Amino acid sequence: MEERTAGTSPSGGSRTGRNLPAAIAVGVILGALVLGTIYTIKELFLLVVVGAVGVGVLELVKAFALRDIKVPAAPVLAGLVAMQAGAYWGGPVWLLAGFAVFAFVLLTWRMFSDGTDGYVRDATASVFTLFYPAMLAAFVPLLLREEDGAHRVLIFIAVTVASDIGGYAAGVLFGRHRMTVISPKKTWEGFAGSVVACTAVGAWLVTWLLGGALWQGALIGALGALLATMGDLIESMIKRDLGIKDLGTILPGHGGLMDRLDSLVTTLVPVWLLLTLFF
Repeated sequence: MEERTAGTSPSGGSRTGRNLPAAIAVGVILGALVLGTIYTIKELFLLVVVGAVGVGVLELVKAFALRDIKVPAAPVLAGLVAMQAGAYWGGPVWLLAGFAVFAFVLLTWRMFSDGTDGYVRDATASVFTLFYPAMLAAFVPLLLREEDGAHRVLIFIAVTVASDIGGYAAGVLFGRHRMTVISPKKTWEGFAGSVVACTAVGAWLVTWLLGGALWQGALIGALGALLATMGDLIESMIKRDLGIKDLGTILPGHGGLMDRLDSLVTTLVPVWLLLTLFF
């Protein structure tokens, strides 16, 4: 989620344009749900992931439909479940196999569902949705299946959330220089705040929870800040292309679930890779 520069907000919100009380309340609830599952019953946390990403998939399907792009929800959701289960109980090979199988299913599904016109467009959007966010989210069970998996998942989530908070705070307080026209309210000052916050949180949690070196945690945090920002911009591109402001409204103060998952799914794979290499 992008940071906001200072300015006058719509009536009823903060000067940043967000309903901060609602946003904070939702964040606290989501945080409690995550902590209450990853450190108790890991499989229950996977259900939370499947539910959240499943809603995100439906938001994307609905958004694509606004431009007459047909993405079948049922096989994408089935692929999401299969990849989550395959990754958790089988590992990376099963994750890759699940993606390949359901990508073929989607290509075949579209072939028999709606004629030849728009096949490439619809099939491409369908496989894209299977990849983003469904396949990327399936790296969560790869983190979780390790003996210290709960710690790894917590580090991944905390680093990504730190990017949002650090970028938001620095953007509001110091934001003056626009980063890109893709997301006009994202600033270089906000990005700097993201890097500082992520680097600090990464260094702290990696040394505390995994016994790693400060530089390892700092590297994970800095990379997380960069990729979380890229995730924000990717979703901004999607929304601009589709001509919509938010992908959903399910989370007060945040928008849709994809508006929360955008930076998480893009940060996940590199964080998993570095944690795997380091530990």
